[in-house]
Amino acid sequence: MNVTHSLRGRLLWYLLAAITIAALAQASIAYRTALHDADQIFDYHMQQMALSLRSGTPLSNTEAQQRLEAQNEGTPAAPGSGPGTDDMVVQMWSPDGVQVFHSVSRAKLPQRAVLGFSNVKANNTVYRVFSIQTANQTVQVAQDLAVRRNMAGNLALRTLGPIAVMMPILMLVVWWVVSGSLEPVARVRSQVASRQADDLSPVSDTGLPDEVRPLVQELNLLFGRVKTAFDAQQSFVADAAHELRTPLAALRLQAQSLERAESLDARKLAVSRLTAGIDRATRMVEQLLVLARQEASAATGAVTRPVDLADLARRTVADLAGVAAAKGVDVGVQQADAASVEGQPDALQILLRNLVDNAIKYTPSGGTADISVRTEPGKIVVSVEDSGPGIPPEERERVFDRFYRVAGSEAAGSGLGLAIIKAIAERHGAQLALGQSERLGGLAASVTFKGA
Repeated sequence: MNVTHSLRGRLLWYLLAAITIAALAQASIAYRTALHDADQIFDYHMQQMALSLRSGTPLSNTEAQQRLEAQNEGTPAAPGSGPGTDDMVVQMWSPDGVQVFHSVSRAKLPQRAVLGFSNVKANNTVYRVFSIQTANQTVQVAQDLAVRRNMAGNLALRTLGPIAVMMPILMLVVWWVVSGSLEPVARVRSQVASRQADDLSPVSDTGLPDEVRPLVQELNLLFGRVKTAFDAQQSFVADAAHELRTPLAALRLQAQSLERAESLDARKLAVSRLTAGIDRATRMVEQLLVLARQEASAATGAVTRPVDLADLARRTVADLAGVAAAKGVDVGVQQADAASVEGQPDALQILLRNLVDNAIKYTPSGGTADISVRTEPGKIVVSVEDSGPGIPPEERERVFDRFYRVAGSEAAGSGLGLAIIKAIAERHGAQLALGQSERLGGLAASVTFKGA
């Protein structure tokens, strides 16, 4: 069991350590309390013994011994204490400093008395001493502190006996509670571990504790997002394979036509058709790669920064000016208000480039295609208008589908441009709309961003 990284091991380790520390603290408190009580009891016993031994006249050794025995018979003593032992020592002096009595004991205390209570170190131990002085004598009662410590230890052991019995039971209860509380986590781990790679169904959160249920719910949300992305990828791959099959078959037929061409004119015609087919296939592959990159960027969350839309519009027109001139289309920036949005510069450049490129592609020679950036209250609108045939209203929603092209369109395309534009716009929280240009009469494509 790895205590560092295992939640179960960590809980058991800290709880059992807390139980042990609490038991040791209880033992220390019980011992100190018992020692304090023993000190009070024995100090009172010593004081009463000394007071009972004082008298108005000096005592002889026999008289003092008899009075000491009477005191010990009338006052309960600690186990092992009493006259004739090393536990309690009595000494008495006459006013002139002559010792007139010493109890039978091996202890040799200093021949001096400090009135009241004091601690004296002698014979490699410490004695608790009480001294009292009268006009006729000085009485000193001493006791080895080891007696008190032994008594406190015995009392503490009696107190800790039940705790020592209960500790193993309490530890077993803690182990059982922790193991049972973490059983749902082990069940979730087992469910996830037994799944196949393509099984993204939700994990059951029945019976999970409140601390674990949010984690499982977030895991299910993640499974849902992965499943959506996985389904979209499968659909994309299937659509791409289907759409690439047609241009590749056309390229094969054109190559065969070139092989069968007998005259120079027929060969030139076959070569031109083959070149045009290759260009269409290249354009489709490029669009597929762009779409794949945008979807990957959306999944990983690319870094964003402020983007100047007016400057981006001018650079887009400059990049496509040659293409527009070759086709005879007048392209330009109709309006460029100062506007900036938080986004991905490369993605937004692809968005504007595809919009302007579509306008040029579908506008006949001699037509016009304009881009404008306008700031309005609470929003920024980027629009591209052209003088082309436009898109019928009933087709304007379907053109956002991948590989969909308007029937009868003469311009070459893959049907991916608007799908890419829509994906980029949605990732930036913008709205893409298609309509009819009131100024030029063709298509008007507008992308509305939220303003600052």
